[in-house]
Amino acid sequence: MYLSPRKKLFVDTASDMFGNGSTISKSESIEVSKKLGIPKPTWFWKGCKEGYNQFLLPSENVPAPVVSTPEASDAVSTVNLVATNMEKQDLVPDLFEGFVPWGNFSLIEKVVKSGMFYPVFVTGLSGNGKTLMIEQIHAKLKKELIRINITIETDEDDLLGGFRLVNGETKFVPGPVIEAMERGCTLLLDECDLGSNKLLALQPVLEGKGVFLKKINKWITAKDGFNVMATANTKGKGSEDGRFIGTNILNEAFLERFAVTMEQPYAIASVEKKIVMGSMKKYNKVDADFATNLVTWAEVIRKTFFDGGVDEVISTRRLDHIVKAYAIFGDKLQSIELCVARFDDDTKASFLDLYTKIDAGISVEEEEETSNPLLDGIEEEPAF
Repeated sequence: MYLSPRKKLFVDTASDMFGNGSTISKSESIEVSKKLGIPKPTWFWKGCKEGYNQFLLPSENVPAPVVSTPEASDAVSTVNLVATNMEKQDLVPDLFEGFVPWGNFSLIEKVVKSGMFYPVFVTGLSGNGKTLMIEQIHAKLKKELIRINITIETDEDDLLGGFRLVNGETKFVPGPVIEAMERGCTLLLDECDLGSNKLLALQPVLEGKGVFLKKINKWITAKDGFNVMATANTKGKGSEDGRFIGTNILNEAFLERFAVTMEQPYAIASVEKKIVMGSMKKYNKVDADFATNLVTWAEVIRKTFFDGGVDEVISTRRLDHIVKAYAIFGDKLQSIELCVARFDDDTKASFLDLYTKIDAGISVEEEEETSNPLLDGIEEEPAF
C-alpha cells in the first residue's frame, strides 16, 4: 500500500531514531509524534501491531501492512515518496592532495564551524579555486556537501524534486536541495550566475525558513547545520566584457538573501608557488625553478590583462594543467604550448614568447620580431 506523506514522514523519522524495520513501543511512537508535532499515530497502532505494546515499522524489506482505518482510503490515491540513493552515500568531499589554504579559506571555515545558517556568495575570475576551497573546507571538517552545477536550464524540478518513474511506479523523488536540508549539510550552488529567474524557487530556502513542496503538499524544515553557499564568476550583474558568456543578471531579491559576498582574486605569487609545487608533488614531477618561472609568467600576464594589454589570462587551474602536462610529456615548452593552444594565434604566440624571456633555459627558433605588450614589464639584460 501507499503511505500518505504524513505517515511516510512518521515512519522515516522513527526509522532514523530506532532503526529501519525495527519494532517499537507505543511510548516510543508517541515520542516520534511529539518530535514532529503531529497527532498520536493511532493508524500505526492499529495497522502495525506485532504483539502486546509492540509495533513494526514498515521498511523496504518489511512490507507495510494494510491499515483498515478511515485514513486508508486517502493513502491509496497519494503518490508515494521515495528517498534517493544519496541517503546511502557519504557526501563528505575527498581531501585534495597538495591543496593550499589561502584567501577566504579561514572566513568560510568559521561559517561552517559555527553551524549557523548564513548564506555565502563567493565571486572571482575563473580557475582561482573558489569551488575547490569550499570543498576542501568541508573535507577538513568532515562536513557533508551537496554541489549543484547551475545552468540556464536549472529549474524548480531539478532543485526541489519531482515525479519520477521508479520500478514502474510514479513517485516523488526529493531534489538535492531537499536532500541537503534533511541531512543538515551544506548546499553549494556552483556557477550560480548561469542560472535564470527559476532560482527564485529557493527564496524561502535562502531565508532559512524551510520550503513547501506544493507538488505533494509537504512542508520541509531544514535540520541544524544546513547552509547555502554559491560561487560565481560575476556578482550576479552579468558580464559586460563578454568573457563569461551565458552569465545572467540575477534577481536582486535573490542576491539580497546571501548574507555576505566574498571576493576571491588570484593568489599572490608566494602562495601560488606553493599551489604549483603541491601539484608537482601530486604528479611526481617536482621542479622548483619551473614552478617559480610559471608563477612569474602568470603574474605578468595577469597584470597586463588588468591593464588592458591582453584579452586572456592564465588561471591557477591552467598552471595545474601545465604541470600535469609536464609530468606526462616531460617538455616544459611543449606543455605550455598545449595548454595555451585554446587561445587565438597571436595571444598564444605572445604567451610563449614571454615564457622564453622569463626562463633562460628555454630556447626557440627565432621568428620575425613583433610587438608583444607582455614584454613591456620585462627588463632586457644590459649589453656590454
